[in-house]
Amino acid sequence: MALIPIYWWNKEVHNFKISQDKFTKQPWANGVILLVCVAVAMLLANLPFTKQLYHNFLHTELTIHVASPDGVIDWFFPHGMTMERFINDILMVVFFFTVGLEIKREVVCGELSSPKKAILPVIAAFGGVVVPAVIYTLVNHGTLAASGWGIPTATDIAFAVGILSLLGDRVPVSLKVFLTALAIADDLIAILVVAIFYGGKINFTLLGIAAIVIIFVALLKRLGEKRIGYYLVPAVIVWFLFYYSGIHATMTGVVIALLIPMEARYNKAKWHRRHRILYEGLLEAEAVQTSEDFPNGPERHFLRRISSLTKKAIPPSYRLEHKLNPIVNFAIMPIFALANAGVEITDWSLFNVFKAVDPAVGSVGLGIFLGLLLGKPLGITLASWIAIKARVGAMPSKSSWPMLFAVACLGGIGFTMSIFVDTLSFAGPGVDPALTQHLRDAGKIAVLLGSVASGALGSLLITLVSKIKKQKI
Repeated sequence: MALIPIYWWNKEVHNFKISQDKFTKQPWANGVILLVCVAVAMLLANLPFTKQLYHNFLHTELTIHVASPDGVIDWFFPHGMTMERFINDILMVVFFFTVGLEIKREVVCGELSSPKKAILPVIAAFGGVVVPAVIYTLVNHGTLAASGWGIPTATDIAFAVGILSLLGDRVPVSLKVFLTALAIADDLIAILVVAIFYGGKINFTLLGIAAIVIIFVALLKRLGEKRIGYYLVPAVIVWFLFYYSGIHATMTGVVIALLIPMEARYNKAKWHRRHRILYEGLLEAEAVQTSEDFPNGPERHFLRRISSLTKKAIPPSYRLEHKLNPIVNFAIMPIFALANAGVEITDWSLFNVFKAVDPAVGSVGLGIFLGLLLGKPLGITLASWIAIKARVGAMPSKSSWPMLFAVACLGGIGFTMSIFVDTLSFAGPGVDPALTQHLRDAGKIAVLLGSVASGALGSLLITLVSKIKKQKI
């Protein structure tokens, strides 16, 4: 009788794993988890019995402190590393690494692999960056908030694609491809913005050493080296050099990702030849086995070698992307949201993004909200219209200008990258740290409000345009 509950327990665990696998494979799953993490972070940052613990945890030091009794040695490594910086400067390196792998894949063999495919999404992405930045600058020109112009320029691909999947066949496939390619190009532009405008004071000596290491890795790639370890070890060295040189350390992930080979160690002919030899050895081992157990010792040996052979036939960049995507989507990004979306609401006016612009401080909320909600769709649509009218690009098939504008509204979902840029903004010499934190908090609230409004507006317009189209048919 004891076997019955064990059987049912195993069945429940099995069913749970199946449901879990189905959930994680949904394109909207990552967005749902991020929204939950945002809500949890807001609660942790504001509930009386958790907010102090939450903020103390984020500011916990993780540096290695080396000191001597006479005070001759007093060294922190890495200097100033806290739990919050660990998440933003180390864990987010993995996020940027996967973004770099995705960009490289799309450029080599995807939606950005030819001028014909890439030109319209890339031009649209530039429009979707420039117009929000201009709107933000017009609102905050000459104020302390002016340096946050990069916050409303990013599109969160996870949320945008997730909403498109929920809308189903209301959106033409060509526009889904267009928005995905646009978001990838947008990521590349955002990476350049962070690297160029949101780093610290540049130490050119350390940057030069990092460049030498990167050139060495590029030479390894040129010589045909395809073992991943030869790329990941230099990545750690480059991270430290970037961290202390003034270039934001997360750029390490992008730089190394672009150098990871997209060619497998074994080509098709070599794989077939080696696989045939190993398979024949496996059959021979099976023929001489003396028991019914499978696999026996010799068979395990051949199966391990076949497994290793199969891995070597898959390009390193694809293997890394496949392995890291679940970790990034369901661990690193939720952790980032938990650490960065927790804004302590000491002033409810933060939610009023339409309040009057302060002549000295500006209005972070208004600049970001208008940049995401209006700037993104206007910039994407206007740039697309110019490209199509100039015959540089072509309108996506089975699409229309109203539907393209509706889809462009989803480009205003900034979230991950926008919050990341917000964490780098507003600090500077002579700026009160409390004011910097206030501006960043206002920015995060505006990013959340602008992203929600953009998602809702885009979904509503897509539904309306789709219904009007069906009625005409």
